Amino acid sequence: QVQLVESGGGLVQPGGSLRLTCSASGTRLSRNDMDWYRQIPGKQREFVARITGGGSTDYADSVKGRFTISRDTANNAVYLQMNSLMIEDTAVYYCHTRWGHVVERLDDYWGQGTQVTVSS
Repeated sequence: QVQLVESGGGLVQPGGSLRLTCSASGTRLSRNDMDWYRQIPGKQREFVARITGGGSTDYADSVKGRFTISRDTANNAVYLQMNSLMIEDTAVYYCHTRWGHVVERLDDYWGQGTQVTVSS
């Protein structure tokens, strides 16, 4: 019903920038809340950023002021612009949404993840 595919990860030096893309297919997600999470091996997956169906955004304190989430409804895509990257940002980044035919039964959908490595 929903497929999410992340892209744009890679190796970048501290202070550099990357833009991640989450491409969705299977259904229109223009009214969905869309999230970015990240996970370091051996640690729990943590919230990074969210954009609501109404366009409001929310960020984890650790990335506030450095990361920007946006969406392109025409292309069914969500982006995460990451600036001033730090070594601590190294993780696998995942796109996430909740979707269902009725609000009472929503399922979680995740992309496969894209690796971001910040290293000198």
